[in-house]
Amino acid sequence: MKPVDRSELLDYVTYGEQRDEIRTAALRAKSVRRILVGEHFTFLFENRETVRYQIQEMMRAEQIVKEGDIQHELDTYNELIHPRGTLGCTLLIGIDDEAERDEKLRAWIGLNESIYAKMPDGSLVRPTWDPRQVGEGRLSSVQYLTFRLGDEAPTAIGIEMPGAESETELSKSQRDALRRDLTED
Repeated sequence: MKPVDRSELLDYVTYGEQRDEIRTAALRAKSVRRILVGEHFTFLFENRETVRYQIQEMMRAEQIVKEGDIQHELDTYNELIHPRGTLGCTLLIGIDDEAERDEKLRAWIGLNESIYAKMPDGSLVRPTWDPRQVGEGRLSSVQYLTFRLGDEAPTAIGIEMPGAESETELSKSQRDALRRDLTED
């Protein structure tokens, strides 16, 4: 999948004028790529549309106009776009209670090693992740994962960690969306 190019971004004023239409399309793209696993885990598989939307939202919210700052946003979010056969994923760990969140993020320090994508043949593919999101004794509530899957979408996403075990089977529309992303050049 090709990274988002600077020429694809609107200035924040023009984006604001077209935001409703762009937002509707981006949220539709996100909805089919969002997989809820268990009570606390949201896996959002990224593609060019979701990444472009995130960049545009950052430019709008922070009123970014300097080319260097725009390039920084492009560089940062384009890290979520990967070559053919690979999916980038943002894992959001959602726990409202601050004390419980802090306790679980400490207990789940090895979480990334227990995440998997189940393939149609039953094999499990483990992700790689950004080590900057794992601190000393504590996991960040946002993780950036990479799944190298080839051209075939997984049938399920799961976690094997004791106390957090769960698996979610993907719908046909989810699998179709991920398959398109996996095979896009």
